[in-house]
Amino acid sequence: MSNTIVIGAQWGDEGKGKIVDWLTESSDVVVRAQGGNNAGHTVISDGKEYILHLIPSGILWPGKLCVIGNGVVMDPEALLGEIDGLAEKGINVTPEQLRISDRAHLVMPYHREMDAYREASRGSGKIGTTKRGIGPTYGDKVDRVGFRLHDLVGDPVAFSERLYERVSSCNTLFESAGMETLDAEKIGKALLEASERLKPFVGDTVAELHEQMKAGKSMLFEGAQGTYLDIDQGTYPFVTSSNTTSGGACTGSGVPPHRIDKVVGVAKAYTTRVGAGPFPTQNDELAQRFHGMGREFGATTGRKRRCGWLDLVLLRYATMVNGFDDLAITIMDGLDEFAEIPICTHYELNGKRLDLPPASALEFDLVKPVYETLPGWQTDTTGIRKYEDLPDNAKAYIDRIEKETGANVSMVGIGPARDQTIMR
Repeated sequence: MSNTIVIGAQWGDEGKGKIVDWLTESSDVVVRAQGGNNAGHTVISDGKEYILHLIPSGILWPGKLCVIGNGVVMDPEALLGEIDGLAEKGINVTPEQLRISDRAHLVMPYHREMDAYREASRGSGKIGTTKRGIGPTYGDKVDRVGFRLHDLVGDPVAFSERLYERVSSCNTLFESAGMETLDAEKIGKALLEASERLKPFVGDTVAELHEQMKAGKSMLFEGAQGTYLDIDQGTYPFVTSSNTTSGGACTGSGVPPHRIDKVVGVAKAYTTRVGAGPFPTQNDELAQRFHGMGREFGATTGRKRRCGWLDLVLLRYATMVNGFDDLAITIMDGLDEFAEIPICTHYELNGKRLDLPPASALEFDLVKPVYETLPGWQTDTTGIRKYEDLPDNAKAYIDRIEKETGANVSMVGIGPARDQTIMR
């Protein structure tokens, strides 16, 4: 038995879905432990593209158990839409394949409205949220006024009474802001209808996961977003509302740290970011080049990603806080055409060298990336299947990442298909 956590080492969108899909073959259980449907994993399997938001990508494999843990915030209607979408592609999701924690908090319609209201009110200081209601849901969770899934499926009468009170409170704010108010009765009816379909999937997933461990089953924990969107370790306040680092996999699933055997970080061979916030190595010319090739658009929003050169300052710190044993470097083929490839080795701030990122977003905006230029390989790598067949300069690029982070690069992605992953 081996339990592995897969975590994004940058700002998300690193290709975690593909790596999780690859590792699922040797796992029995795939667990999603945090985030909501603001995240998206894209997996290409047998020529079909699947974009998953809440359901672990292990659902694409027969015989695997998928679990949505207690740390996830779940939009019931969005989840059912995802289940129905998979059914249309020939994948029937059953309660034997998918388990959902009864402790998971619910994303409500007023959370989505609140998200949009708050983002609009920030003016030029927008965070760049997906407006899916994730932040307000986690806010209600911390404020201890949220709804958990057991509230919805366990006691519909008590749920409806609390719901009407909460919607009334939110409507007072919306009305004062000149926004449309919400219909509590309509919301309640839709949620109770959803609960009838969801009820067979719901249970105490902490107990179920521990039973799986007792039976010797191996687990794969699928992180959402990336290290620098972590509420504590990321580029605050331009972050998400959950712990996207490896510790979040434990708190969000109920599996204790000493049962984790390996942590795998996923990073692109360069850097991207969606939304607002600091990005020291951002390069608009590089972004235009990728966008012109049809690359680097968000799986959830379709927004153009900001693009930049590889930032080793970020990777060093991500390796520290997550405890990466291995790294998976994805989209190496994105750099195939470059004669020279800059990499950021450290920052300068007010004349001082920084080997690790600053805590302050203001300082993050002021740092100057210091680059070293490595020779490119100018070879099409997409058809390569063995590490030793990669161009020497590509292998030197990977060696440099290992040297700077102290983590072993065990996987290299050279295309979107499942078989375009080189195991080292």
